[in-house]
Amino acid sequence: MNTAQAKRILETALICASEPLPVAAMRTLLGEVVNADSIKLLLAELQDDWAQRGVELVGVASGWRFQSRPEMREYLERLNPEKPPRYTRATLETLAIIAYRQPVTRGDMEDIRGVTINTQLLKQLEDRGWVEVIGHRETVGRPALYATTRQFLDDLGLTSLDQLPVLETPTEQTAGIFDALEAAGAIAGGAEAQEAETEPAPPPPAQDEPAAEFTAPPAADEQEQQP
Repeated sequence: MNTAQAKRILETALICASEPLPVAAMRTLLGEVVNADSIKLLLAELQDDWAQRGVELVGVASGWRFQSRPEMREYLERLNPEKPPRYTRATLETLAIIAYRQPVTRGDMEDIRGVTINTQLLKQLEDRGWVEVIGHRETVGRPALYATTRQFLDDLGLTSLDQLPVLETPTEQTAGIFDALEAAGAIAGGAEAQEAETEPAPPPPAQDEPAAEFTAPPAADEQEQQP
């Protein structure tokens, strides 16, 4: 198999693939006759071949894929006017904490944010495929440890967490995650109204019943003389 033929096969497989294609799968595709280093050189050549087109070849956490360039998004949205989901600031803050400080427990997140985190908020991030439970901390109650997923990196167009912007404060990290997800088209611009960030508060305790009125017994000299 010559280089031109191998590159043509790779290009076809990448265009037709419904999800990112890892290098290991590409080796299987080419019958193991091309090593990983040679495949990476072919991928670099393909990137150059598509450099002036509206589609680009990129490497993400799960492998390699063709995707539309960011400047093409406004035109493609005309064909699919449905907007990506919006997420509240509370959700993005929680996602940023997990992304930058993983693995973390729910208690860790609550300590950083200063509020109780709604269970539904974490479920929303899990359902989106951005976070998952990777284990439990060996302490009282064995709380679950949360971390981000490969899907999260894929949606950001990143290959590893090291490519996240280096930001120090929670506020900067939240803004960085929001900007990255918005740029990747994974979320809609702007955040919805702040959702309830705490679990429903328990009902107020019942007020004490008024004490029964106490009547002192009559003094001894006032008591009726017994016969």
